[in-house]
Amino acid sequence: MSAKKSSAKKPVNRDQVIAAYMKYCLENEKNPVSVYKFSNENEITEEEFYSFFGSFDGLRSAIWNNFFDHSMKLAHKNKEYENFSNQEKMLTFLFTFFELLTANRSYVLFALSEQKDPMKNMSQLKGLRKHVKEFASELIEEKNDEKQFKVLKHPVSVFSEGAWLQTLFILKYWMEDSSPSFEKTDVVIEKSVRAIFDVFETTPLESLLDFGKFLWKEQMN
Repeated sequence: MSAKKSSAKKPVNRDQVIAAYMKYCLENEKNPVSVYKFSNENEITEEEFYSFFGSFDGLRSAIWNNFFDHSMKLAHKNKEYENFSNQEKMLTFLFTFFELLTANRSYVLFALSEQKDPMKNMSQLKGLRKHVKEFASELIEEKNDEKQFKVLKHPVSVFSEGAWLQTLFILKYWMEDSSPSFEKTDVVIEKSVRAIFDVFETTPLESLLDFGKFLWKEQMN
């Protein structure tokens, strides 16, 4: 006698809900109308959805948090990461982060242009902003600890906010980048990280001029 197949439904995990949501947005070119309809169409229950996310807004934010978390996990897989300078750690994070965004470019472009009001599109980045600022703060505090005199130390909040604005700038540039393999974005990452760390080291002029010349040239082209 053959064993009777179990009709029990396999439990849904958080990543499966995220993947289903991203797929829905790309295939329909819009956000789901309701959790009820979205759940029905993806053979999950509302209870399962709400066990992971309180709303679609929460889910959208979680996607960006996942990009950050996965980038950091990949960065730490490099055995040399802990021995990197703070500048190299920031570069590693940004290169990895934008590689992940590139792998999900269609969704990212949809998510950041879906609403006519740019501020509504940016609201989903609140969690990402917190993570980037915390990461930058750790790097800045480490560097401050190396400085003997208080007058030479830099306010953590100012430079962590600068790191976030830098990330937003690169994100906007990447969205508009049409170069092969987004190689111009790679240049922007390198030059902007060098510039912000040179500011931190109080020797900014050469890097800022170099970065400014690159941006001017890109605008002219």
